Amino acid sequence: MGRYRPPRPKSSPYITGEGAVKMRAELRELWKVERPQVTQVVHEAAKNGDRSENGDYIYGKRRLREIDSRVRYLTKRLEDATIVEDKPRDPSKVYFAAWVTVEDEDSGEEQTFRLVGSDEIDPAQNWISIDSPMAQALIGKSIDDDANVNTPAGDRCFIITAIEY
Repeated sequence: MGRYRPPRPKSSPYITGEGAVKMRAELRELWKVERPQVTQVVHEAAKNGDRSENGDYIYGKRRLREIDSRVRYLTKRLEDATIVEDKPRDPSKVYFAAWVTVEDEDSGEEQTFRLVGSDEIDPAQNWISIDSPMAQALIGKSIDDDANVNTPAGDRCFIITAIEY
C-alpha cells in the first residue's frame, strides 16, 4: 500500500520570460545531454551480467526514472504556462514580475521582493511566488498603500515604497 498524499494546490500558470528560457535550457540539458550519457552507462552495465548486484545498472536505472520524471514535469509545465514578458498597462500598481520594495510598519525595515511564478522561486534573490501570502497582499496595490500579511508570527503591516518592472 502506498502512502496517501493529498494533491498539491494548483499554482498560478504564470512564468517570466527568463524563467521559461531557464526551464527550456534545463529540459534540453536533461534530454539531449544527461539522459543519453546515463543510458549508455546502463547499457554497458547490463552487458556485465547479474543485474541484481550491479550498482551502475541499479543507480543508472534510478537516475533514468528521475530524469524522465523531471522531463515530463518540465514539458507539461511549459505547455500550460503563460509567459509574461510585457509590462502591465498601469506600471504604478503591483502585478506579476514586479520588483516591490516594502517597509515594515513596526520595525521600519525595508525589503525588496520580485513576484515570480512558483517554478522560479529563489530566496537568495528575494524572488517570491505570486501565490504566496505576501504577494497576494501586494497585488493591485500602489505606492504608499498598506499591505496586511498574515504570518506565523501574527499579522504584519507593510507599506509599499517602490515598484519597478
